[in-house]
Order: sequence, then structure tokens, then C-alpha cells
Amino acid sequence: MNAGTAGGRTQPVHRSAATGTSLDQHIDRYAQRTTGMRASAIRALFAVANRPEVVSLAGGMPFLRSLPLEALAVEASELVVQDGLTALQYGSGQGVPELREQICQVMALEGITAHPDDVMVTVGSQMALDLTTRIFIDPGDVILAEAPSYVGALGTFQSYQAQVVHVAMDDDGLIPEALVAAIDSCRASGRRIKLLYTIPNFHNPAGVTLSDARRARIAEICRVADIAILEDNPYGLLGFDDRLRRAIRADDADNVIYLGSFSKTFAPGLRVGWVLAPHAVREKLVLANESATLNPPVFNQMLISRYLSGFDWRGQIKAYQQTYAERRDTMLAALAEMMPEGTTWTTPDGGFYVWVTLPPGFDTAAMLPRAVTARVAYVPGTAFYADGLGTRQLRLSYCFPTPERITEGVRRLAGVIASELDVMQTFGTSAARPISGPSSPSPDTA
Repeated sequence: MNAGTAGGRTQPVHRSAATGTSLDQHIDRYAQRTTGMRASAIRALFAVANRPEVVSLAGGMPFLRSLPLEALAVEASELVVQDGLTALQYGSGQGVPELREQICQVMALEGITAHPDDVMVTVGSQMALDLTTRIFIDPGDVILAEAPSYVGALGTFQSYQAQVVHVAMDDDGLIPEALVAAIDSCRASGRRIKLLYTIPNFHNPAGVTLSDARRARIAEICRVADIAILEDNPYGLLGFDDRLRRAIRADDADNVIYLGSFSKTFAPGLRVGWVLAPHAVREKLVLANESATLNPPVFNQMLISRYLSGFDWRGQIKAYQQTYAERRDTMLAALAEMMPEGTTWTTPDGGFYVWVTLPPGFDTAAMLPRAVTARVAYVPGTAFYADGLGTRQLRLSYCFPTPERITEGVRRLAGVIASELDVMQTFGTSAARPISGPSSPSPDTA
């Protein structure tokens, strides 16, 4: 049916939903890779967790009240007045040169020697994850990832139809022998491995840190096996001691793609991260970045550049460290006092998270609605696995709630767990709650 005319003008044809032309009714039109997309378990929690009566131990939101907000407001105003014609204009797909130079100075704290030309600014490090996956992964390629692993990375990998193969961790991080075994198993079955994805410092969600000795060993394993390392390091400057861990990239510039972010050390709302990559990789990343966003927001980059040059940003990081250490201690004390026998958890020496394993028989995803009813929220462990594991695990975040709210949140959670135990002891595990998948190893082995 052709468009009609009226007064010499073409009139659009309006079709009713009854004709079946709605995109909602044509699932086959979507790209095949959309079948790998899944909703973030954390995003799904935000609507509930942000209610004031709920103690949210779920999201990893930085505690921004310690920022010099009034001074930053003045800085933002001056940026518009003094440099608005640049800050509000299109920019380079690689990022503002001055900020890239400052990023190199930030990375130098962890032993990285880098040139600004090999740094690309992104819209948060999540964009860097997406772009790196885009340029490396064909459908069916394997990405090795720690067990458990960051939920945002898993969603990105699956959206590009990668196969995620998990590698076991313990209290010292990724286990080299488990990495070798995973590589051998994948190659014996004819699968092609492209990347190892790792969060070496203050792991999300496990809360453990990769030991110095293992860093060198893992780099060697991947170099010999011709597998690139994707080192994701948003928490590296947020340790609770005076020691800065040396980045894997510091000793292997040719085989490591390094991701960084200002979201945890400054402000996540600005959405500024970066990727440091070998030159040839960086060139492809810039092309991918330009096709995705044209350029990262110039105003945000220039505001962060002014912050790094005109504020005591190292002092601000120190304030974050002290705040999060206090809250970590509060959470660990509450867990020790209130959790039932048979519960274990990790002891992070930095970052935002504690990884908790409940006694056998629990399903933390099935328990979550009852926890929300009791006005406490967490993230179930299954969100951090690509293979259905993690039913007994959950992630608790201590970065945002006050110490008093943390204690109250753990108290409420302990009450929910005690109620679940009573049901299991009365009716038996299978009668209490159906288990949706196999239980994952304890934090000592996962």
C-alpha cells in the first residue's frame, strides 16, 4: 500500500498493531548475539535497594560525601567560563591529550611506564571492556575468567557470544595450575582462547588480591600460550595498607591490555575510564571507540584533568581508604558475631567487597526476596558465574552504607539466614528450597 497524498504532500501510512508489523512480534529480526544478553542482577536490585528503609549491601557505590563538592562546583563553573568553547565541543576519539598524560602519572604509582599515545580514554572502563571484546572476539572464542568474576564483564563477553571458562581462585587470587589446566582442556577440545580476564587487586566480587609471585607466573603462562591478558584494575589505589601492588602490565607491556577508571577514586557519574594497550591494539580500539561514541565527553575529561592538577587527589584517595577500611572492619566484625556456624567469608585488604559462602543447602538467589522483605539487599553469587555456580555464595558491599547501617544490615541478613536454617532443619534441605544449580566451591577455592 502506497502513501497517500493531500495538498501535494506525501502522507505517512499508519499500520495497526493487528497487521503484525510491530518489532515486538519479530524476534527473528534481532542479531543472533542478542541471545547472549542478560539483565544485570545488580541493576535489577537498584530499584528496591535504593528505598530508604532497605539497607543495601549490594551495589558498589563510592562514598562521595567526602569529595570537596563546593570547590568542584566552582571548578566546573570556571571550566565553562574559561574553556567552554573547547570543553563543550567535539573532541578526539582517543581522549584529551593532557588527561592522557596525567593518566600515565597515575599508572606510574603501580610501576607502569607508558606513553600517552598508547592510552585511550573511554566512557568508563565498562566501555573499554566492550571495545576490547569487540575487536578480539569472534562467536565461540573462549575468554578465561576467574571464578567468580565481575558481572559486568560476563554480560559483555556473553553479548559478543564468547564462551566464558572459569578458572579457580584461592586466598592468593588466580591459581596458576588451574589456569594451565583450563588452557589445556580448552585446546584439547579444539576451542580457541583469546583472552584471560583478571581483576588482580581487591577482586570484585571475591575480595582477594593476586599475590606478587603469581602475577609473574600468570603473565609467563599467558605469554607462552599466546593469550592476551585483560587486566581490569579499578580498585588498585584503594588498598588498606601503605603498599601499592605492582600491576601485571608493569612487567609485560607487550601482552597486557590494562583497564583503569576514575569511577572508584573520584566520581562514577563522570563516566571516565581508560585503556592502555600495545600500539597496534590501541589503533583498533580508537577506531572502535569512534564508531561507538565519536569521542568520550570532553567536558568530563577536562574537569577530571583540572581535578588532578589542582586538587589533592592523593589525599582524597587516602580519605577513601580510611573510610572503606573502617567499614570493612565493621562488616567483618558483624559477620563474625552474627553469622551461623559453617558460614565463611573473605577478608579483603582493599576495595569494596566481601564474598560470603553459606552452609550447604542454601540458594542465595531464592533467598533474596525474603531478604528484601526483611529490608536488606545483597547480590546472589550466581550473578558472578557464567556456568550456574554460586548458589551458596553472595556478595556484600561495605563502601556506601555507614558503619551503623552495615551492622544493622548484617543483623537483618543473619535473621533471614537463621529463618532459612530453621526451615531446613524442620523439613530438610530439598523441602525447604529447591536448589537451582550446583553449589560453587568455598571462597578458599573459588
